[in-house]
Amino acid sequence: MPVSEAHHRVSARQPQLSDNQLLLLLLAFSAIMLFTGIGLRSPWPADEPRFAEVAREMVASGQWLIPMRGGEYYPDKPPVFMWAIAFFYWLTGNLKVAFLLPNALCGLLTVALVFDLGRRLWSPRTGAIAVFLLLLAPQFLLQAKNAQIDAMVACWITVAGYGMLRHFFDKPAWGWYFTAWGFMGLGIITKGVGFLPALILLPVLLLAATDRTRFAESLRWRCALGPLVMVLVAAAWLLPMVWAVDRLGTDAALTYRDNILFKQTGERYVNSWGHIKPWHYFFSNVIPSLWFPLPLLLLAAWRPWVQRLRAEPVLVTIFAWVALVALFFSLSPGKRGVYLLPALPMFTVGLAAVMDGRRPARWLGPLLSGLHLLLAGALIALGILAWFHHPWMVEKASDYTRDPTHLHGIGGFLVTVGAVWLVTLFIFRRSHAIGALFAAIMASWLLFSTWGYLNIEPLRTPRNVLSAAEDMLPGQATLGLVDFREQFILFSKLDVTHFSYFTSSREQERNAWRWMNEGNDRYLLVGDDLELECFDSHNARPLGVAHRRRWVLLGPEQRLGRCEPPAVRQEFHTPNPGRWLEPS
Repeated sequence: MPVSEAHHRVSARQPQLSDNQLLLLLLAFSAIMLFTGIGLRSPWPADEPRFAEVAREMVASGQWLIPMRGGEYYPDKPPVFMWAIAFFYWLTGNLKVAFLLPNALCGLLTVALVFDLGRRLWSPRTGAIAVFLLLLAPQFLLQAKNAQIDAMVACWITVAGYGMLRHFFDKPAWGWYFTAWGFMGLGIITKGVGFLPALILLPVLLLAATDRTRFAESLRWRCALGPLVMVLVAAAWLLPMVWAVDRLGTDAALTYRDNILFKQTGERYVNSWGHIKPWHYFFSNVIPSLWFPLPLLLLAAWRPWVQRLRAEPVLVTIFAWVALVALFFSLSPGKRGVYLLPALPMFTVGLAAVMDGRRPARWLGPLLSGLHLLLAGALIALGILAWFHHPWMVEKASDYTRDPTHLHGIGGFLVTVGAVWLVTLFIFRRSHAIGALFAAIMASWLLFSTWGYLNIEPLRTPRNVLSAAEDMLPGQATLGLVDFREQFILFSKLDVTHFSYFTSSREQERNAWRWMNEGNDRYLLVGDDLELECFDSHNARPLGVAHRRRWVLLGPEQRLGRCEPPAVRQEFHTPNPGRWLEPS
């Protein structure tokens, strides 16, 4: 009896494969999906240039303890993810390779853990289905192929969840239990929320209360030592950081310490200042879209799911933990789709167990085929509009480029991807709707990771603007930045000075005026939409469009005779940050 339509052929061959061979096959396929495209693109906004620049500065300065961004303390996130990028940059000397490697490796580890957990708790086929579902959900590859922190912290949380579930539901494994708490500590100094696997203890304790013999060997007094392991691992960075800040004693260092310990943790959760969403955001938006089609698969297996929950405590624990994670983030006013990523691997394990050996409801195949056809048509239609420079597409692209040839390339890419979706639908027309969807999504990722990267790269970096400035200015010039993003530091081949991320645009401008007045060959890069009080931008030199803004260059001739002094003088200098762009 087939597990799912997509796994019929794999299941038929599985008895010929050992568990290790099946795992290697799954890892090989996953590696192709995860590593394709590495080295073909640069860090893209919103977050990648920030983390890449912090990592680059670690290697350039040799100071890895406290992250720095443009020479200024970066207090938004702990350093582990930036350490990983910096390590691979130090190892390879190639930032375009280094910035994507950590998450790709974490993604591969997550795949291995998902398979092994499914294999241990149920069967190798369940583990294989779980991997299939994990790769199918768009959010997993979207994050594993990007350089945001979330894929790494999701990996550490998956390691911890694996250790907890293995200890309580496979057989007592105290080494894995304490490893789980260690990775929770690592998760905390990666992105604060690494403690989430501890919530597994809530359903475990509830199950233990209903049957005191259930966890007789695994729920012992030693469990209380787990949080100590978590604290010790987190302290491996926190204590040296606090010690270093106390030694420095500067206002900037003390502000960094208070920000990373309090503002970016408890205050951000309770009183978030960004990404404000309604309480149901994850259930009404994130799960239906970024976990598609997994919610439909669960609905199609609703009755078996309820039956299995009644019979298997491990499934109760897995789905209860996923619900607790979603509830935890839903209680905070600030919400982003990536917050729910850590729950996805365990959800796929639980869903795979429910699907194993059961056919989905009859309505699932026609629904998936219909959605497949609809998405293929939408891709082709968008591609045709881009190819023929439809005014709507031209307007959308105008935020990034004025070159119509870019739309031509994007149009060809979209039409090709849409055609691939139609071909996969035709090939699987009589059998496997979910298999057709899987093939289309995997092929789309491979096309996007190669052809797509090359098409989009010129639109996602500010090199056109910075190159224009570099052509206008002498090689010894320094470029000042006001009201900007990290990519303008990372991609600049000129020395860069900025005037603090933590002050208003007006204060930055006043510091920039004073800075320009005190030296030669100093110029300012600003958006033409910025209202200035210390410079006359009417004769500014235009540089082009990047990141939804037009940018202009201001020189001494645009500087007015007088400017209100800044409340606090702040300047942060970064020499030649774009040296990584030069061929080695």
